[in-house]
Amino acid sequence: MINGRIDVVKPSDIAWMEMLLPQIGRPFFVKPLLDEPDTGMSLSMLRYPAGFTNPHHTHQCGHGIYVLEGTLVTHRGEFGPGTFVWFPEGEPMQHGASGDGDMLGLFVTNKPFSIDYVNEPEGQRP
Repeated sequence: MINGRIDVVKPSDIAWMEMLLPQIGRPFFVKPLLDEPDTGMSLSMLRYPAGFTNPHHTHQCGHGIYVLEGTLVTHRGEFGPGTFVWFPEGEPMQHGASGDGDMLGLFVTNKPFSIDYVNEPEGQRP
């Protein structure tokens, strides 16, 4: 509870938003659950389709993924349901889903989200 207020979200009432990455030409999907305006912290549901990999990139925020279903494949290994993986701010990374099925997870950031793809000219970064 913050300032006497709580936020209640029912993810089943939120439609999946398709996020198309030009860097790989295929989408992944998110359901925004919470954006905290004072800190920039956010929480979303995340679905990577089977075989999807977000290429090497960095973030100007720390972020984590709690795996609900499937396998999260990262530059540091593979992680199944019930695993929470924290990625430190600024670390070059890759993450996605195994070829066996979709990965469903909770995605949390500690401050406003941004992404920079490694080896892309500055003007072409999203």
